[in-house]
Amino acid sequence: MKQLIVLIACVFFVRIASAEKVYDFNSTCVQAYQEITKLKIDLALSLIEKAKKQNPDNLIPYLIEDYADFFVLFFNEDPTEYKARMPHFSERLMRLADGPKNSPYYNFCLSTIRIHRAAVELKFAQNLNAGWDFRKAYLLLKENRKNYPNFILNELWMGSLEAIIGTLPGGYKWIVSLFGLKGSINDGMKTVRNFATSNDPLAKIFANESAFIYPFLLFYVENKQEEALAFIQHQKLDIVNNHLLCYMAANLAMNNKKTTLAGTIMQNRNISADYLKLPVWDFEMGYVKLYHLELAEATKYLVQYQKDFKGNFYVKDANQKLSWAYYLQGNQAAAEAVRKDMLKKGGTETDADKKALKDAKSNSWPNPILLKSRLLSDGGFHKEALAILQGKTSEQFSRDEDKLEFAYRVARIYDDLGRKDDAIQTYLTAIKLGENRKEYYAARAALQIAQIYEDRGQKALAISYYQKCLGMNDHEYKDSIDQRAKSGISRCKGE
Repeated sequence: MKQLIVLIACVFFVRIASAEKVYDFNSTCVQAYQEITKLKIDLALSLIEKAKKQNPDNLIPYLIEDYADFFVLFFNEDPTEYKARMPHFSERLMRLADGPKNSPYYNFCLSTIRIHRAAVELKFAQNLNAGWDFRKAYLLLKENRKNYPNFILNELWMGSLEAIIGTLPGGYKWIVSLFGLKGSINDGMKTVRNFATSNDPLAKIFANESAFIYPFLLFYVENKQEEALAFIQHQKLDIVNNHLLCYMAANLAMNNKKTTLAGTIMQNRNISADYLKLPVWDFEMGYVKLYHLELAEATKYLVQYQKDFKGNFYVKDANQKLSWAYYLQGNQAAAEAVRKDMLKKGGTETDADKKALKDAKSNSWPNPILLKSRLLSDGGFHKEALAILQGKTSEQFSRDEDKLEFAYRVARIYDDLGRKDDAIQTYLTAIKLGENRKEYYAARAALQIAQIYEDRGQKALAISYYQKCLGMNDHEYKDSIDQRAKSGISRCKGE
């Protein structure tokens, strides 16, 4: 009897040990991926559980499940959720490490989870850990590309890394040294573009993800704002029922000074409770209203955002905008109270948050005329912005920083109205007034001149102004402005 029990046990354990793990993007997994990349997290998780029961040895459900933790932590930055969900990344890496190493999915799955974890680590100021995860993900993808050159899923992440890596500003050079490579905008963007427009069945499965990433790269790396927005329209992306793509479209419209469009996109989205709750909608709508000087409405949205959002990114920036809304409404007591909160709440990882903190410590407030003009200009209401400044000269402003901002603000409005030669001349005035100051206006003026010359095909002149921009140090928004200047130089050199 004992021998029989031992024999049965041996057979059982051999069977378990020999069970082959597989990567099967079956119909349930495809549906789960589609739902999770719409930010319909709960529905996706129910489908993932179904897929696990259908085949316990299938590892694809665990890859898709990872997106849930990534989206929740990346967008909402809740410390309580972070503590509960962060261990899941390591658990999935261990599980997926048991998969068959002779499959192209092996390295792909591991690299994707490391990219997810790295992005979250950056949001929670774990920069060194993020750097190592990004490096490991890159090495896994590089190896996968070598071993499986026709596996198209390698291309989305590798192309993105190649496009971005060469344009990282000085503050992030540690990432470049960890990666140990020089990026190529042309090669990287070509790779991502091919993936985003491919008819390959796997590329079609991952279409939501590529449709999210590619327009951001077009917008920020290639400086093709209109093309990025046109891609959304030409591809007929579902920005109503897919909240991930809705966020992308609204964000790009906002940053292209099309705030009316951004507001329309957000207001038209499906508001079913099936979607992940995102405080960022109130953040974005607050800006939409502020940029049109709808101050009471802006206040409502920004107050709600501050109540609901638990993270640190852009908290100071949002508080600054809230303080401006109160300030322009004449509620100085409320504006001062928000400024005090700004000193205590939120991080300083982003240039915008650093600038907000600096302003809060200054004990001074913006000139209301310049502030109104700036907000209207940032919202795309250029004629209204110019009307506020019409007939004024720099001599009517007493502070040196206001004289500088006046020159820069007029130049930006001319630029946006298509009066490029007038813009260049006024940008040059801003550079002369501000290149040795800590405000960002002179550096941004040099960047804008460079972009005008680049658009005209005058590459040598463009490069000289991009380099002039990079040569200005110790100013606000240094990292983000430098990133755009480095991207411009790479484009002009055809790199």
